[in-house]
Amino acid sequence: MTKYKIRWLEGGEEEDEVFDTYEAADEMGMYYQSCAEEGAETLSLSNPGDYQYDAETFERPEYEIIETDE
Repeated sequence: MTKYKIRWLEGGEEEDEVFDTYEAADEMGMYYQSCAEEGAETLSLSNPGDYQYDAETFERPEYEIIETDE
């Protein structure tokens, strides 16, 4: 049965979690993207001199959903 994983385009790392459907994997990928943006905003608020954040120009990390037979 085909399963799905998330692979980050920058660096090519794969998440360990395996999903039963493409939609579930995609939903988790979008959640991870929002976590990255929220983390960048939090770092900027706690120390704006070291961490620059602009909501309009922030680039969320890109991912792809890949099939796996695990």
